[in-house]
Amino acid sequence: MESYAPLLNLPIRGAGTQLPLLPPSSPKSIFNIEIFQQAQTMAFAVNEINENPNLLPNITLGYHLYDNCVRLGIAFRAAISLASGTEDSFSNLNCTGPPPVIGIVGDPSSTPSIAISNILGLFRVPIVSHYATCSCLSDRKKYPSFFRTIPSDAFQVRAMVQILRHFGWTWVGLIYSDDDYGIYAAQLFQQEMQLFGHCVGFSEILPHDNNHRDIQHITRVIQASTARVVVVFSTSSFLIPLMEEVVLQNMTGRQWIASEAWTTSPVYHAPRFLPILGGTLGIAIRRGEIEGLHEFLLRIRPSNDQKNSIVRIFWENMFECSFETGGRAIDGEQLKKVCTGQEDLSNTETPYTDVSGLRAAYNVYKAVYALAHALHDLMQCEEGTGPFSGNSCADKTNLKPWQLVYYLQKVNFTTGFGDHVSFDKNGDALAIYDVLNWQPSFDGSIMIHPVGIVNKGVATEMVLTLDEDAIYWNFENKKPPRSVCSESCPPGTRQARRKGLPVCCFDCLPCGDGEISNTTNAIECTVCPDEFWSNSDKNQCVPKEVEFLSYEDPLGISLTTASLLGTCICALVLVIFAYHHNTPIVRANNSELSFLLLLSLKLCFLCHPGQDYGGNSCVQVISTRRQRSDEMVWSSSTKMYSFGPNSPSGCDMCSLAINCLSNTP
Repeated sequence: MESYAPLLNLPIRGAGTQLPLLPPSSPKSIFNIEIFQQAQTMAFAVNEINENPNLLPNITLGYHLYDNCVRLGIAFRAAISLASGTEDSFSNLNCTGPPPVIGIVGDPSSTPSIAISNILGLFRVPIVSHYATCSCLSDRKKYPSFFRTIPSDAFQVRAMVQILRHFGWTWVGLIYSDDDYGIYAAQLFQQEMQLFGHCVGFSEILPHDNNHRDIQHITRVIQASTARVVVVFSTSSFLIPLMEEVVLQNMTGRQWIASEAWTTSPVYHAPRFLPILGGTLGIAIRRGEIEGLHEFLLRIRPSNDQKNSIVRIFWENMFECSFETGGRAIDGEQLKKVCTGQEDLSNTETPYTDVSGLRAAYNVYKAVYALAHALHDLMQCEEGTGPFSGNSCADKTNLKPWQLVYYLQKVNFTTGFGDHVSFDKNGDALAIYDVLNWQPSFDGSIMIHPVGIVNKGVATEMVLTLDEDAIYWNFENKKPPRSVCSESCPPGTRQARRKGLPVCCFDCLPCGDGEISNTTNAIECTVCPDEFWSNSDKNQCVPKEVEFLSYEDPLGISLTTASLLGTCICALVLVIFAYHHNTPIVRANNSELSFLLLLSLKLCFLCHPGQDYGGNSCVQVISTRRQRSDEMVWSSSTKMYSFGPNSPSGCDMCSLAINCLSNTP
């Protein structure tokens, strides 16, 4: 016996879309074909699962498709009504039985996902978003039943910083949208930049109301900044007014870095954007292929479901016709042909029929299959081996949403394209991105080329692989630009931060004498050891050179003259003392000691100026002579001076004189 398990999808915004799918009440609004493709991808996935005998056998999945018109209130009401039921009356007043839906695929936008998850998370209704990337949704305490098949912005930010580090762009500008997606991404980006010592030159918020004055202010900031690289976290709906103004002012010479929300947007592929946005590098979610989807998309017809008004709106926008009767329908001043419903979709070239670069739609496909595999595992549970209390299994006729959440957390499967699908403890998908480059096409428009890949490596580090030869640079030299606040300080210098500016802005000051720095961007200079000195480049310590004093130098002449003069004076005094050695004065001064002292002083004057020991010994002798003079005592009996008890002996004087002689070169 077959059972019926309904699902829900809330298509709102996808990569690079401006406007949502709109209900018939808004006939003049533009129809978003990309979002309609995502909705049809969900229908295709459900049909494919129902036809697969190995996945959910004897169970038929159903679905509801709702549009929120990019309005938080509409999205919130749709989710609440579908989770609680849309019937006007209830036959079961006890509110028991299976829930109206067992899972929600959506919302693609972060802000509605936060609002919906805050409420439905209380009832543990599983929600699998295919495009909500706000890192705040990884908080398991606040959002216990939220999952997503797109990586969190935390991984996207790390991937973008890896690209900046690869090219040495340490000084960048930041622009972000004024919503949860942009604000949280900008906060993470600035934190990650600070972690690696990089800086944000300016940070600007895109206005909600597209105020022209605010847009012009942002363009002036971009032009005034020395940052050559500009990182943008925004959806196309917020970014388009700024890009229009940038094109109007012909603001070239900037390297744009696009987030996944607008890097694949076809809105910017027009030829007028090429001089400005050519060469843009962007992060995009992993591209996938879905076998059989193209044929399924071409089979859609308004006649297949007469009650599906969205298909009629799609048909009228695709073929620029109208189902109005009366020969020709009038739309303002334009005349439209009447739609027959038999027009051939295979002859059109639009984002709807293009399945060569499925990204958001591929995430929708994986989200539906994740719910299906979780439900399949729940149904395969055998009593006595279940994960719930008492080893019990879920009641298959009365499922509880929290029971499906348990199995959804453990989902692990591989798609037909070969991609592995599972969720980490926070409900986030495996982090892997394509790096895209915007290159000129043959018709002057912009086409997107993959030039690399970024995936999560060990711990939280992102591993970047780039084919630099395949990258198109929109500069005259066809090379990546330089985007730094200050050039690196070479060895032999140190950084000196500029007051009031970020750490990336600094001056390079040369190291002082006797100091070196042998690394780039050194913070401080290192002092050389005592026997070493810095070389001329101040990047290496070298041994000190011994320099000798020349007799031809003025200083050498002065010292030599002083030495000879002192020697002569000592010699003269020595001669006078020798001539008058029998006089009482000489005898009272201990003639032997005086002769030794004069001889020592004479030798001191002849010592080498660079040797300290001779001078020290002479000082000792002089000190001894002074002590000797202070200790002489007059004897009245002998009528002569005598030495005190602590006076140095003649042997002491001799040893000091010998010391001076031995120290003489």
